[in-house]
Amino acid sequence: MKRVDAELSTLDRAIINGFQGGFPVVSRPFDAAAAALSDRGVEVTGTELRERVLELDEEGVLSRFGALVNAEEIGGAASLVAMHAPEDRYDEIADLVNDFPEVAHNYEREHPHLNMWFVASVADHPDPDKDARDRIAEVLSRIEDATGQETYDLPKRREFHVGAKFLLEGPIPDGDLDLSDLGPAVEPSDRDSITPAERDLVVEIQGGLPITATPYADVADAIDADPEWVVETIARFNAEGKVRRVGVIPNHYALGYTENGMTVWDVPEDVIDEVGPAVADLDFVTHCYERPRHEGVWEYNFFAMTHGRTEAESERRIREVKRTMEEFWDVEPDDWDTLFSTRILKKTGIRLDERAAGNTDVGMDSATESGSTDE
Repeated sequence: MKRVDAELSTLDRAIINGFQGGFPVVSRPFDAAAAALSDRGVEVTGTELRERVLELDEEGVLSRFGALVNAEEIGGAASLVAMHAPEDRYDEIADLVNDFPEVAHNYEREHPHLNMWFVASVADHPDPDKDARDRIAEVLSRIEDATGQETYDLPKRREFHVGAKFLLEGPIPDGDLDLSDLGPAVEPSDRDSITPAERDLVVEIQGGLPITATPYADVADAIDADPEWVVETIARFNAEGKVRRVGVIPNHYALGYTENGMTVWDVPEDVIDEVGPAVADLDFVTHCYERPRHEGVWEYNFFAMTHGRTEAESERRIREVKRTMEEFWDVEPDDWDTLFSTRILKKTGIRLDERAAGNTDVGMDSATESGSTDE
C-alpha cells in the first residue's frame, strides 16, 4: 500500500492527531470540532472540516469515521486463537478457516509452529444453560474437524489497555484534543443487556457514522428514532464502555505504520499486576492483555502489540517494552518473543449485528427507551 503521510496537509494532520477519540457527540459536531481546531491554531470552518474528513475517508487514509463499538460490552464473546498450518497446506487451511463466518480477523505470523492467528467472535449461546464461551468452543471444534489441525484458544483474561493511536508530525502531536464533555450529561445504566432500540442503533453505527453536518440526526432518521435519544445513547455508551471512542479511525497502513509486532511474554504471576499497567502506559503499545498459557505448546501469558513505521522503529519500541519488563523481573531470552504479521488472511470485522441481537432484552419497551413516551 502506498504510504500517504507525506502528502497530508496541516489540516489533515490536525484531524488525524486530534480526533482519534473525543469527537463531540452533539447535534452539529463538525462545527464544535472546527472551533476547537481553530483554538489550537488550525483555522477551519465546520463545513471545511467535514468535507476534508469525507475526502480522507474516500481516499482510504481513514478506515472510517464514527463510534468504535466495544463488542465485548454489547454481548457474546471473542477469542484470539492460534493454530499450526503445515506449509504445503497453508493456503488451503486459511481458506477453510476464513469460510467460518465467526472468524473476523486472520493473520499469518512468524512463529516456528503457531503460524496462523485468528479472532473468533460469537453471539451468546441460544441454550440458556450455556454461554458464549461454550459457543466459542463449538466453533473451534468445527474448525478442527474441517482443517484437521488443533486450535489453541487464548481468551482475554485481563485487558490492561486497548487504544490504538497513530500520530503524525504536525498539530496536536500528543493527540490530546478531547471534546467528549461537550455532549449531554448522562448516567451509565447498570444493565448488561441492550434494548431493541439500542440494538438497532449498534447495527446502524457499527460501520461508521454518516459524514454529514448532522450525523446523529441522520442515524436517527435511518432507524426511526428521536435524534436527542441517539445523541444521549451514544454518549452514554461511551461512558459505559460500550463505545470505546468516537472519532476518526485511521488506516494505519496508509500512514506508514506497517510493522505490526505482537510481543509475547512469560511473565511471573507475582509481578503481572505491576507489569500490566506499566507496559500499558507506553504510548506506542496499542493493545495489552493477559491470556492463558498452553503447556508444552505456548508458554506466554502476556501480550503487548506494537506498531512501527519502519523495521528499525519497531525494533526500538520492542526493546523499550523489554526494558520496562526488566524493571520488574529478570527477563531471559527464552521468556519472550515477537511475532510479526506477514500476511493479512482475513479482515472483515466483528459481526456486531448477531452479537447485539443475542443480547437484546426483547421484553423491554423500545419506544420508551427511544424517548417516544407520552410524558
